[in-house]
Amino acid sequence: MTAPTPEQLAVLARTGAATVGESGGRAMRARIRPMWDGAAVVGVALPVRCSSGDNLAIHVAAATAPAGSVLVVEIAGQPELGHWGEVLTTQAQTRGITGLVIDGGVRDVAALERLGFPVFATMLALRGAAKVAEGSVGEPATVGDVRVEAGDVVVGDADGVTIVPGSALDEVVAAAEAREAKEQAMFDALRAGATTLDLLDLDASPIRRS
Repeated sequence: MTAPTPEQLAVLARTGAATVGESGGRAMRARIRPMWDGAAVVGVALPVRCSSGDNLAIHVAAATAPAGSVLVVEIAGQPELGHWGEVLTTQAQTRGITGLVIDGGVRDVAALERLGFPVFATMLALRGAAKVAEGSVGEPATVGDVRVEAGDVVVGDADGVTIVPGSALDEVVAAAEAREAKEQAMFDALRAGATTLDLLDLDASPIRRS
């Protein structure tokens, strides 16, 4: 599996999570959402798995992940805890980690926004987690009902999070560019007076109109 090029990452950032999700990417469930307005990230996934009620694996990942990584974290249970906050963000940014996607709670959201660190999570939660239990860093994880492997690409923005499998990166990037071009042509046609009924060849007969 080859690393994504800067040009590929730029295409994924420009086209966005929704378009990438319609172009062969794997869209996470809607419960995974940005924790502050304007949060966005594109980068290489490092999957993390935590035991219920514990975030030791996150601390290990934040201390050892390669620069440019996006931590993508599976929580085995008890998601309503603040698994991540300002302290971990400060460490992560110092080490060049570029974002977090977690199927659980986080806290210190005002600080995350002030620091400009993109976080996608399911909830805000005050109470912290223990730091003693087993977990993993780099092994596959399931986050937002999507399997994530090391080297996959994360695309997160206001619409949510999509994962691009590393093995399908070239195909998804090409499909996203093609979809972007098709949508631009549709926007031009709509501004010229066409309708979505015409452009999408929709059958309006099932709809009653008075």
